[in-house]
Amino acid sequence: MIKKIVIIAGDPNSINSEIIFKVWKKSNQSVRRRLYVIGNYNILKKQLRKNGYNIDLKKLSDINDFSNSKKLNIIDINININLKNPFQIPKNVASKLVLRSLNLAHKLSSGKQIDGFINCPINKRLLPSQKGVTEYLASINRIKKDSEVMLIRNKSLSVSPLTTHIDIKRVSSEISFNLIKKKIYTLNNWLKQYLKRNPKIALLGLNPHNAELKKKSEEIKIIKPAINSLKKNGINIKGPFVADTIFIKDFKNYDVIVGIYHDQVLAPFKALFGFNAINITLGLQYLRISPDHGVAVDIIGKDLADPNSLLECIHFLKNFKNEIR
Repeated sequence: MIKKIVIIAGDPNSINSEIIFKVWKKSNQSVRRRLYVIGNYNILKKQLRKNGYNIDLKKLSDINDFSNSKKLNIIDINININLKNPFQIPKNVASKLVLRSLNLAHKLSSGKQIDGFINCPINKRLLPSQKGVTEYLASINRIKKDSEVMLIRNKSLSVSPLTTHIDIKRVSSEISFNLIKKKIYTLNNWLKQYLKRNPKIALLGLNPHNAELKKKSEEIKIIKPAINSLKKNGINIKGPFVADTIFIKDFKNYDVIVGIYHDQVLAPFKALFGFNAINITLGLQYLRISPDHGVAVDIIGKDLADPNSLLECIHFLKNFKNEIR
C-alpha cells in the first residue's frame, strides 16, 4: 500500500496555502500521488486563485477516495461561509475548521490508516485554552500528564523545551523532579530508536549562571537531583549547563539541548538555523510534525513565504519508520 502523506492546511488566515502550493510545485510525481491536504476546498481554491497560483485541486470526501497525481487532493472539511475575502475568515469559523481538521487527522492516525500527519501553522487563539497543538494533541490522545515532548530538529541539532506555551512567570513553579524525568525518558526513548544509539543529552539550568548553584536554587533542589537519577537509570545526560554559553560551540557535542522553557532553546536555535527545522511532537501514539514557523499574516499574498520547512516535514514523514514511536 502506498504510504500517504497527509497535511492539515491549518489556520486559513495565514501563508499556509502559499507554502502548500510551492511544495506541490517542487514535488515529483511520486510525492504528489501520496499527498493529501485536509482543509476547506473552497477556501483553498479561492486563496490560490487570489494569489495568482495555477494549480488544479481535487475534492475528496474520504482518504480512500481515488487520488490524482495531476491534481492536489483535498479532503474537504465542509463549512458554510461567505467568502468575500478568503484570507479574512472569522475566528469562530477558523477555529471550527482547525479543530475538525486536527480531529480527523487524529482519527485517521489512531485508526492506523496513516502513520501520522503534518499540520501547517495554527494561531493558538483558535485552540481550546489558547494552548499549542502539542498540548491539544496530548489532551485528545489522553496521554499521561507531562509525557508529551516538543522536539525541534534539523540535521545539525535538536532542541527541546521542558515547558512549552506558558507564561515565563509560571516556569519556576511548573518545574519538578518528576516532570524532568518524564520528559527526558520520552525524549531519550524516541531518539534512541531514531538514532539507533544512546543520545547525548544536555540539560540547561533555569537561572542566569545557574544561580551560582545556591542551595535554594532550582538547579540544586530540582534539576541536579533529576539529572543524577536519570544517570543512574542509564540515560546519557549532563548538566545543568549555563544557558548563555552552551550555544557558542558546546552544543555541537550533543544530540539534543533540553531547555527549561520555550525561548531558552528556541531563540538561540533560530538565531543559528533560522526556520531550517521541523517541529515533532513525541509521546503520542502516532507521528505529528509541523513547520517551525508561524502563520506570518504580515506577508500573506506577497509571494515571500519560504516552503523549505514544510518540504523537510514531508521528507521526514515520507522516510519515517513505522516502528519508531
